[in-house]
Amino acid sequence: MTPMPWDEIRKRIGRGEDDETEFKEWRAFPKKVAEAACALANSDGGLIILGIADSGEILGVDEDPESVQERLTSFLHSALNAPLRAALGHHQEGSAWIHWIEVRRYRGPEPLRSRGRVFIRRGRASVEPSPAELQSLFNSFGFILTEEQDIPESRPEDVDERIFRSFLKRQGVELEDEPQPDLLKDLRNRGIVTRDGDEDRLTLYGLMCFGRSPQSYRLTRSAWIEMVAYAGSDRADDVILRGEAAGRIDEQVERALGWSRALGSRETYEDPLYRTDHPLIPEKALREGLVNAVVHRDYAILGSKILLEVFSDRVDITSPGELPNHLTVESALGGHPRSRNELMAHYMLVRRMMEMRGRGLPIVRREMRAFNKTEPELINDVDGRFVRLRLRR
Repeated sequence: MTPMPWDEIRKRIGRGEDDETEFKEWRAFPKKVAEAACALANSDGGLIILGIADSGEILGVDEDPESVQERLTSFLHSALNAPLRAALGHHQEGSAWIHWIEVRRYRGPEPLRSRGRVFIRRGRASVEPSPAELQSLFNSFGFILTEEQDIPESRPEDVDERIFRSFLKRQGVELEDEPQPDLLKDLRNRGIVTRDGDEDRLTLYGLMCFGRSPQSYRLTRSAWIEMVAYAGSDRADDVILRGEAAGRIDEQVERALGWSRALGSRETYEDPLYRTDHPLIPEKALREGLVNAVVHRDYAILGSKILLEVFSDRVDITSPGELPNHLTVESALGGHPRSRNELMAHYMLVRRMMEMRGRGLPIVRREMRAFNKTEPELINDVDGRFVRLRLRR
């Protein structure tokens, strides 16, 4: 690539820093320069000028210019998680050497990272994105996370072998017969582990169903259920109780159900001796709603958790992602079985936490009708990219 001419660099220095131009003193190399380069590459590209103070004062780089160019060339290849596309230039102004990096926009499958962290350009600053900004960034890269994809930094040792063998036993696999298949080969054959170049990694399915600590990885940090109970019918009302349900998807459902039980029940008396306890909503309906949420959520929507919200008049279960595979609200409530994550659905079936495919929402309807003669509401918000199941108390 042909570097930008010095005349243009001088004009940029005169204009000062902006969303496409960053000044850095040489002492900021390499860490802060890497963060700036990452942010510019994840945005529309831009220019990093080395040897310039934030004020625009020319300080220069007090090292041999050819040595600096060699270091910068190496920097472009190794500073981030993928090589940077950039042009390098340098110029002597008086006794001071100025160097610059003209960063091109990155067009890989997902955003670049500096030391495992994503940076974007916000005005004149290089910052880590908010959850909404991060999701927008991943969308712009066309990022799709399916249950068959590998999870970076994961390893086969992260599988809880006890859970895996329990899963096999539930399916009738004989674990005592000899010879038994090699464990790693078995994990690969069942879609729990996949090959990433020369490394074995857990798939999203493998991590969320068999992982020891599923939320320990960058792509799955928000793959859990957040729970909030309010004193009234609005999010502005006082919070009575908060909770978090993390772990594997079956653990998330069980922990969320345990949290809901802590909210208590309503008591009625037909006479002074006989008490009847009424739950907030039928636990079977709540279970089916939560199972649907963890199985059918869109795991590519990063930074968004499943929400279980209890209000004075209703319970809302909100799951990231629209209804999968062109499913409509009517067909979903009618029980048409279409899954975004088929392997996770099978896992929950085998663990007996999910009814036969397609029966989940019809069971919710039956339970709610028997409970208080109400119908569950299913809201598919395409713009907000979420599905909400609403159950009236």
